[in-house]
Amino acid sequence: MKSLSSVRAPQKTPTRKIAPVLAARLSHDFSLRMQADGSIATFLGDYSVNLGQFSAAAMDRAQDLTAGLPLASFAGKGALGREVTTLVKRLARQGLLEYRLRSPRNGRDVVVIEPQISEYWPKRAKLGNDDTVVLSRFAYLRRRGDEMILESPRAGALFRIGDPAIATTLAALSQPRKIGTLRRETASFNLELLELLLESQMLLKLDTRSGHGLRTNEGDGDLVLWDFHDLVFHTRSTEGRQANPLGGVFAYAGVVSPLPAVRPPWHGNKIDLRKFSTAAPISPFATLLHERHSTRDFDDEHPISLAELAQFLSATARVLSEWTSEPYFDGGPEVTYSTRPYPSAGSAYELELYLAVCNCEGLARGLYHYDAGNHALVAISASAQELQALLVAAEFAMDAPGPPQILITIAARFGRVSWKYSSIAYSLILKNVGSMIQTFYLAATDMGLGGCAIGSTNIDLFARMTGLDFHVEGPVGQFALGRGRKPAP
Repeated sequence: MKSLSSVRAPQKTPTRKIAPVLAARLSHDFSLRMQADGSIATFLGDYSVNLGQFSAAAMDRAQDLTAGLPLASFAGKGALGREVTTLVKRLARQGLLEYRLRSPRNGRDVVVIEPQISEYWPKRAKLGNDDTVVLSRFAYLRRRGDEMILESPRAGALFRIGDPAIATTLAALSQPRKIGTLRRETASFNLELLELLLESQMLLKLDTRSGHGLRTNEGDGDLVLWDFHDLVFHTRSTEGRQANPLGGVFAYAGVVSPLPAVRPPWHGNKIDLRKFSTAAPISPFATLLHERHSTRDFDDEHPISLAELAQFLSATARVLSEWTSEPYFDGGPEVTYSTRPYPSAGSAYELELYLAVCNCEGLARGLYHYDAGNHALVAISASAQELQALLVAAEFAMDAPGPPQILITIAARFGRVSWKYSSIAYSLILKNVGSMIQTFYLAATDMGLGGCAIGSTNIDLFARMTGLDFHVEGPVGQFALGRGRKPAP
């Protein structure tokens, strides 16, 4: 007979953790259909996108994209796997996919990843127990409709939160935490999610040996100059890094009536200024103000000339003088300044001009930077496809019958303003853009040319064309310039 002391308690078999499943899914209720010619197209109502020729087997596998096709299921080297990968990548390029991180236990979505830039593809950055991570100061959690979303102007996607416990993890990451500590102390710990967030720059991996504070540890020294609200405003009011509706979509037309063109008068004593008007001849400047208007239709048989372009840039943007200030504070550096034909907050003159030339007599089609100090154009190597995409986008934004002869992209060297100003830096830049655009309008009118301000621009396309990081030097305005077509008699 065995003694009680020799009887061992049954050993618990350790539960094997099953990793969440990352799957691609068609977004916005799109559906896939095989066409009679063997091509596959995706449909939403009357809108369709042809994706090219694929086999019936690929179509069968792709039907799972309606609910979610695990990325691992077509990552093999077989012919079918490669074909499905091509199809899914084409859908991603069109912005027609979202990605579910699904719990293997209950099938619920932990998060749904919603791309904000073209060709986004979810990737995981590797994390170990000894790695220290912290939430980026640009990441924020907010309500959108009946969902909570995590987003950042630095990220290529936003994360729709499906598990409320994730908010607890995010709150814990407001301070640097080791992965091993999070694993032990956080019930909702999810390594796959943290690695996705790290790759998306929602999280930062810190070098604990460096003495830098959290503000300088975003992995990019140029980000130190950005306030949170300024970078959000820049990326969410332009194209290229967000997938929200942008421009004249009349989102509230069915909710409220349009405001009148002229504000109803205030009640009170009125001083009629018309009796003070004189019959003196109107001045040339006042004539320019009255004649200024937007031109969207350009005469391509008689385009603007290089000589006219040189005169226009000299009158509006050329550096007139340069000077250096004394240090603003003890131990501070001297600061160089310039004067130019338009006003600029703090004399920063942070705006740079990039000219996409479509039709100019004496100047080859291409992309140029205007060197305002030397009054010269410098050619920039950009692909013909990217140049065409920039011009077509401007044509669409203006609702014009054709592209502008010259498209001027106004870019800002953001650090030139944010080095000095806090909280109002981006606001000041936009005010400077307004001053420059009015200067453009007046100069074009004076020269008998036509111009039109454009309200949207693609900061991601500009970054690809120039090789400049969107947060270092990026578009803040556009202006179409050329010789306007005379109205038919």
